Amino acid sequence: MAIRLNNAALGGVGMTSARTRARLVERLKAQGIAHSAVLAAMAEVPRHGFIDEALAHKAYDDLSLPIGFGQTISQPYIVARMTELAMGAAQHEKVLEIGTGCGYQTTVLALLFKTVYSIERIGGLHKAARERLSVLGVHNARLRHADGSKGLPDAAPFDVIIITAAAPILPEDMLPQLNLGGRLIFPVGEAEQELRQIERTCEGFVETRLEKVNFVPLLPGTV
Repeated sequence: MAIRLNNAALGGVGMTSARTRARLVERLKAQGIAHSAVLAAMAEVPRHGFIDEALAHKAYDDLSLPIGFGQTISQPYIVARMTELAMGAAQHEKVLEIGTGCGYQTTVLALLFKTVYSIERIGGLHKAARERLSVLGVHNARLRHADGSKGLPDAAPFDVIIITAAAPILPEDMLPQLNLGGRLIFPVGEAEQELRQIERTCEGFVETRLEKVNFVPLLPGTV
């Protein structure tokens, strides 16, 4: 792993027991997650530290949970699934995450990629995530409070772009921001959503439709 987390700084010793983490990893394996580095990262990141203390007892269940501002933390399976897809990219130097949220997915990616760029449109979430990642010792994430609906052209190209909110249509503006061999991983749709992947190859862009999902909508602007 690229970094080592200061998990003790978040407290909640009971939530960080080896047994609790082992159950999470075994469930992810049963759900089809096979990449050893992804499983190790999921075991390392203290999910209970990214949600309200009142919900900490549900932290390692396979549930999305509220994090305020009408947003949610994705269930562990979805985080692991998108991360496993990301690890299939040709390189693991630079990843862009659209939708920092509470910073959970950001931290998982920071364990596996050299540099993580992450954009959050909601100022309160951005501030809390920045503070949380600082406490954890995540120093390879570049967080921005900005509109991420068009990607981040000034820092492109990226090996991976992950969108953690559902766009109504294919986010074509982000495709030129991919490196050759890079992957765009995103949910698309409104009432019916689907996880998709687009890979940049020598022949062009190759799209793969993956599975049904449920994300909050991707919105423009900042608040």
